[in-house]
Amino acid sequence: MHSSLAWRFKISSGRLSAGRPWGLVRWTFFLLLILTAAPAVTGESLLLTERVLHRAEGQYGASARRRLLAWQELMRSQEGDDLTKLNKVNRFFNKIPFVSDTDHWGQTDYWATPIEFLASAGGDCEEFAVAKYFTLLALGMAEKQLTLNYVTALRLNQSHLVLAYYPAPGAEPLILDSLVDAIEPASRRTDLLPVYSFNASGIWKEKPRGRGERIGDGRRVRPWRELLARMAEETHQK
Repeated sequence: MHSSLAWRFKISSGRLSAGRPWGLVRWTFFLLLILTAAPAVTGESLLLTERVLHRAEGQYGASARRRLLAWQELMRSQEGDDLTKLNKVNRFFNKIPFVSDTDHWGQTDYWATPIEFLASAGGDCEEFAVAKYFTLLALGMAEKQLTLNYVTALRLNQSHLVLAYYPAPGAEPLILDSLVDAIEPASRRTDLLPVYSFNASGIWKEKPRGRGERIGDGRRVRPWRELLARMAEETHQK
């Protein structure tokens, strides 16, 4: 959950009201905060060097190394069908504590890399969804099957980010959520109101049971660009 997302992702014809939890902004403002074309991600590209592990252990303790090695082992494990992989990945990350960006990083909005998320043992909804996204790509899933979805968590009246998996083009997606361990079809998640979804290939205005109208391509944006740069630095240190 990320309360600071609320004023950034709801779309209308025009006005921004940052003082309310569900203030409205132009969809062009939303595009300033989403994906550019992401690099190809494979299990090899996310393999961790000893230097990465050593630095994580020095900063966060021996448990950070253990968490990262467990993640690497997960990415090396290619057995099972897509549903098996979805469940493995969802269970793995949902064990990590939810911590707000303000409490964890001292910033109102910080997109941590999967390594930072795991090593520090905490993150908010963005970290959970992004880490699952990259891990499933590393496990061989096609990008077109995965989108990051901004939703309203109705029971909490807050914005939220989840990961959606599409078993086939046009199919109803399955939802991977940091709030709920069960992976369920979107139609069963009546507590979530879809707003927008995106991945490296585009942006879609959401509908209750799947992708709606495509409204544009990904844009080169600072938060995502910085995240990718940190990931490249982390995973290519010798």
